Amino acid sequence: MAHFYLVDDLADASVGSTVVVEGQEARHAVTVSRVRVGESLSLGDGRGTSVRGEVVEATDSRLALVAADVTRVDRPATQLVLVQALAKGDRDELAVQAATELGVDEVVPWSAARSVSRWEGAKIAKGTARWRAITREATKQAIRPWAPVVSDLVSTKQLCARAVRETVLVLEPTAERALSDVALESEGGAPSSVLVVVGPEGGISPSELELLAGAGAVPVRLGDSVLRTSTAGPAALAVLSVRLGRW
Repeated sequence: MAHFYLVDDLADASVGSTVVVEGQEARHAVTVSRVRVGESLSLGDGRGTSVRGEVVEATDSRLALVAADVTRVDRPATQLVLVQALAKGDRDELAVQAATELGVDEVVPWSAARSVSRWEGAKIAKGTARWRAITREATKQAIRPWAPVVSDLVSTKQLCARAVRETVLVLEPTAERALSDVALESEGGAPSSVLVVVGPEGGISPSELELLAGAGAVPVRLGDSVLRTSTAGPAALAVLSVRLGRW
């Protein structure tokens, strides 16, 4: 399998053109992955464009290839969004990583009432940067043409504001409706976005469930099992990917 790296912009790439990679990505390719002249390499910009070609230059700070194929993929009609509550340890990060590999389009960190982990002050920027780094590496691992966006940390009030105008599904083990039974299409067709809300280790509080439901969110369950916060979101995204015809 060809190596895959992300670059800032491939909008002007065309078959036969030379594409240059510099900085950290070039150093990683040459010093860690040992990419050499003559090898096949794939690049992506995380915005739908991918390039495959032969490496013609490889130094510690610069990599260049001649494009043999240029592929442009449209963004999915329905965006899948993971709203992941902050969780202790690395469980929220595991969810973000797996969700990215499975095709999530946006990741939203949520400061839930029962979140043990807290992003406050300088931790907000640090935590957001960490999640963005995770999605970047997972995008490369999965060779995805589109990289997910990691949005700013939201409160429950801010999340409710999105529920008023978007399709929001709240994963709740006690919900009467199963995720597989929820209608995703209306008279206008499939929604432009579907948000999957995942609570922290202690679950979503009753008051939060009430607020979200009042804003239009729909509580749903994933079978009869109670999944960890690190696995619930990816499992739901897999179900939705099948239902939306993405898989």
